[in-house]
Amino acid sequence: MLSGKRVVLGVTGSIACYKALDLASKLTQAGALVDTIMTRGATQFVTPLAFRSLTHRPVVTDAFDADSEYAVEHVELARQAEVIVVAPATVHTIAKLAMGMADDPLTTTVVASRAPLMVAPAMDADMFEHPATQENLGRLRQRGAVIAGPGQGRLASGLTGWGRLLETPELLGYIAHTLGRNGDLSGRTVVVSAGGTAEPIDPVRVITNHSSGKMGYAVAEAARDRGARVVLVSAAKGLPNPPLVEVVPVSTAQQMCDAVLARTEEADALIMAAAVADYRPLTTADQKIKKSDDDLSIQLAKTVDILATARGDFVRVGFAAESENLVANAAAKVTSKSLDLIAANDITSEGSGFGTDTNRVTLIDRDMNVEELPLLTKYEVGNRILDRVARLFRD
Repeated sequence: MLSGKRVVLGVTGSIACYKALDLASKLTQAGALVDTIMTRGATQFVTPLAFRSLTHRPVVTDAFDADSEYAVEHVELARQAEVIVVAPATVHTIAKLAMGMADDPLTTTVVASRAPLMVAPAMDADMFEHPATQENLGRLRQRGAVIAGPGQGRLASGLTGWGRLLETPELLGYIAHTLGRNGDLSGRTVVVSAGGTAEPIDPVRVITNHSSGKMGYAVAEAARDRGARVVLVSAAKGLPNPPLVEVVPVSTAQQMCDAVLARTEEADALIMAAAVADYRPLTTADQKIKKSDDDLSIQLAKTVDILATARGDFVRVGFAAESENLVANAAAKVTSKSLDLIAANDITSEGSGFGTDTNRVTLIDRDMNVEELPLLTKYEVGNRILDRVARLFRD
């Protein structure tokens, strides 16, 4: 999503400038072309050389630099930018942006550009909560700017409250969303399930599986980055919530089914990437079952088939984790569950098992067309699936 994108990174005078260095580095690693504009206050915390060393591109600090490679910097950068990111954004800069002022390289670039604007506030809690700051942020939102954060936690002043600059992974999520909010899934609602459900035996023990939830989370992020409103019904443990994605936490198969049925009432697509338990204990003990010298037998009952239960006027995509007869087993599910598409992966194949960051899937549609994908990152797999979903919408 970020590869080849022209990003103008505006850095203003906050102690959080050090986080902007990491953001510039991660954007560059992702393939973005990052042009940094620093206010005078920002140069008091970090140097232009630091950003130039990370992005391998000139850093703008003076709108009237006669030696700049840009003839008129604010016009040229404004024209080239695909997104302008102000991170960190101080109270002072937010106020100037809200008023439409243009008295430094950053504000003049923003005013001269038609690129989407993302603003990531960083300030003390009382400054963030001040009515003037809230009014200025409201003005920017009304004009279409994306406001990223701030987060809550310990601040440079030693106080605790709202005002922390978001961490780099969150900022990257907001940037990808800002770039893709008018994408081919704009105006669509996509429900995604993720993680392995856990069926309780007693208050301590559960029946579960090895699914990490990474595939479902990658699909959710890819759909968000193409403009969709995304609802992620998640049984995963330990994964951070993706920014700008509605996360519905669940545990059991029945809880996931209830959540999916409720959220698909207004959905355009359902992508079931979760590893839902096929069986659950017929009864759950109220107290912990004590260990004894005897063997323990647990009677199991079938769980609800969510894809077979969820019916409606929406695109239906399933996943099949198989250890043998990959295409035959997955194709049978397309028919039995009335799916539009299924993504099947061989869990014994290197790089496509549980917990990996990559996957190798085979796509089978309702007409039994088979497409084998190479080993890709799970985010890339998610986008290949969404390519097919977008095509189904068009058809």
